[in-house]
Amino acid sequence: MKETGGASAAQGVGQSVRRKEDARFLVGAGRYVDDLVFPGEWHVRFVRSPYAHARIRGVDVGPALALPGVVAAYTGADLRRAGVGSIPCGWLIRGRDGKPMAEPPHFPLAVDKVRHVGEPVAVVVATTAFGALDAMAAVEVDYEVLDAVADSEAALRPGSPLVWDDVAGNVCCDWHLGDEAETDRAFAAAAHVSRIDLVNNRLVPSPMEPRAAIARHDPASGEYTLYTTSQNPHTVRSTLCNSVLGIAETDLRVVSPDVGGGFGCKIFVYPEETTLCWISGQLGGTVRWTSDRSEAFLTDSHGRDHRTHAELALDEAGNFLALRVKTLANVGAYLSSGATAIPTFYYAPLLAGVYKTPAIHCNVVVTFTNTCCVDAYRGAGRPEATYVLERLIDQAARETGRDRVELRRQNFIGTESFPYPTPVGLVYDFADHAATLDLALEMSDWSGFAARRGEARGRGRLRGIGLSTYVEIAGGTPSRLLGQLGGRGGRAESAQVRVHPSGAITVFSGSHSHGQSHETTFAQIVSERLGVPLESIKVVQGDTDKVPFGRGTAASRSLVIGGSAIVRAVDKIIAKAIRIAAHRLEAAPSDIRFEAGVFGIVGTDRKIPFLEIAKAAYTLHDFPIESIEPGLDETAFYDPLNWTFPSGCHVCELEIDPETGQVSVERIVAVDDVGTVINPMVVHGQIHGGLAQGLGQALLEGCIYDAEGQLLTGSFQDYCMPRADDVPNFEVALLGTPCEHNPLKAKGCAEVGSVGLPPAIINAVLDALSIVGVTSIDMPATAHRVWRAIRDACAG
Repeated sequence: MKETGGASAAQGVGQSVRRKEDARFLVGAGRYVDDLVFPGEWHVRFVRSPYAHARIRGVDVGPALALPGVVAAYTGADLRRAGVGSIPCGWLIRGRDGKPMAEPPHFPLAVDKVRHVGEPVAVVVATTAFGALDAMAAVEVDYEVLDAVADSEAALRPGSPLVWDDVAGNVCCDWHLGDEAETDRAFAAAAHVSRIDLVNNRLVPSPMEPRAAIARHDPASGEYTLYTTSQNPHTVRSTLCNSVLGIAETDLRVVSPDVGGGFGCKIFVYPEETTLCWISGQLGGTVRWTSDRSEAFLTDSHGRDHRTHAELALDEAGNFLALRVKTLANVGAYLSSGATAIPTFYYAPLLAGVYKTPAIHCNVVVTFTNTCCVDAYRGAGRPEATYVLERLIDQAARETGRDRVELRRQNFIGTESFPYPTPVGLVYDFADHAATLDLALEMSDWSGFAARRGEARGRGRLRGIGLSTYVEIAGGTPSRLLGQLGGRGGRAESAQVRVHPSGAITVFSGSHSHGQSHETTFAQIVSERLGVPLESIKVVQGDTDKVPFGRGTAASRSLVIGGSAIVRAVDKIIAKAIRIAAHRLEAAPSDIRFEAGVFGIVGTDRKIPFLEIAKAAYTLHDFPIESIEPGLDETAFYDPLNWTFPSGCHVCELEIDPETGQVSVERIVAVDDVGTVINPMVVHGQIHGGLAQGLGQALLEGCIYDAEGQLLTGSFQDYCMPRADDVPNFEVALLGTPCEHNPLKAKGCAEVGSVGLPPAIINAVLDALSIVGVTSIDMPATAHRVWRAIRDACAG
């Protein structure tokens, strides 16, 4: 039979195919929530607290309702009377005493107290956007202002204001991991102990597209539709239906169209979309809300905010004996979905790093404060752990007079030791840490740095170089471990692959793209395995009425879990297609081989292309009905056996002007092991984005509250984001080793830049400042902070 169609070799796995989605994005044809317009829709604005902590004496919405065009106004009391519940946390962790964490209620609108600036107190609905703004301003709230606490250290001091009256000492959970007694014994026998105190600065995620929601209700059918800027629409539906609003899951459709970035902050269920759903049901119509940037600073979940004391024990030969860490993790006033998991299970296990440290103990005190919630931000716990470890190792090298590169190399987990069980509960599958280190040193010309430092000194500049060797967990939490860790709900991912009679293919994925290029990379996987041209493959995502249940996109899970689900569904397609081909070719299925889009009988030239089998699958009139069903449409779920473990080495070289403190990043080299690469161009883009955000945290970004809980960095005038001239050309190399427990052998790539780079930058800053005696500095290393450190060291 004649062979027709087929995929080009330049379209499959490993090829830098141009992104299919860019065809609409580059001409402004993307469809985001705020682009959607429905007839007769009403506009919503939220009345927000100007205080970090206050008792609500009363809320009067009467003046707002008296304004023309105002349709409705509601308070927290109204929602509680209607039975609207609390937005739950997704993880129930337990303290070192075995008791469950404190989980106070999180109602969509404040009821008795407000607990952070920006918390919604009331909501107004009007026929126009400006009318809603006027109504918002007309609502009168009587507050009794209370003392607030915004800092985790201050929150734990005796006598500090309580965020929650029934949570003693503002402690959500006093948690630990590791063998404390064994760690203490190792420290007692150590020849040297290095100690460090660190702050991992609070960050505002700041995706380009702000959060937005449109909720619709059809009184005739009782059905709701929520359009929202979410990274995981099925989780939004489950939470709203089963925990908060009591809507049947069959009656709520959640749609996330194009989403303009998330970085973690769009994972969670927020008060705004919850309230809009409820209002649409009350009014029997359509309501819309889009956050402005000021609201985003106040209410989007923040990231990081750790205060840590860490100690590393070494023997006389420089071998790591033990690591001891205590961290105060600020989770804000309310627990969002992953608030308690990020500073515990996504943090402490990564303190093993790439090193064979025999004993580790970590104590994390999860702390409430009168600030916005803190949760996942790109990397989510792994950057915090890597920063502690890599800063501490550099300090140990300085204190013991050892070479910082060789100290790391000496303590690496060798390739012969894999699979490697760590003392904090992980089992690493495989990596070659020495190989990524060696390539990074070569690419950065580490050995030639002394000459460059000397040249810079001649120009009056201080030049430094720093590195970080890291490992992170990716791919989402395996369901078999979820219950042990306190997670609620499964973590499997779904995919449905539908082959149409023409041979065109639709892939329905439970993952969701907000910049990850799923429409391209998922299509490449299918094209590679079925031999179908990329242009014949369409990827559908982000609609709970169209795609099977899935967990969306977070934790670098899309390719590892979502892609693996697609592979499993394609394998089912191929298995069925082989039976059809065997019938058409009059051969046994065991004699059929499928290769490059063509079915053939082994040892013969008899063949039939996939496109003909696709058509035949829908016209099986000559098949016994009990033998095979018509069609080629298969669904599969994939639940990982283990996390994946991307790793690598990042190097930063920079210069500092000692007169101003200005840091100029001259070079960044990143060598990363992310396993199988589907599209190198996309992977490089993901790594570049992570590196830019890692640079932002290290040098520029810092979210600051004053002692009364007022946000001082509430706009881009005060919160400094990296700009094009702050970022050098990144030099990225991929040195992959396969992950053996998922069918794609992939490890994930989206967060490695934000994990590995910040400590490399700060280590480079301290290397540059070592000549003037500076030994410690916190992120962000702004010009003022660096200048002050230089002045203080010189004065000392």
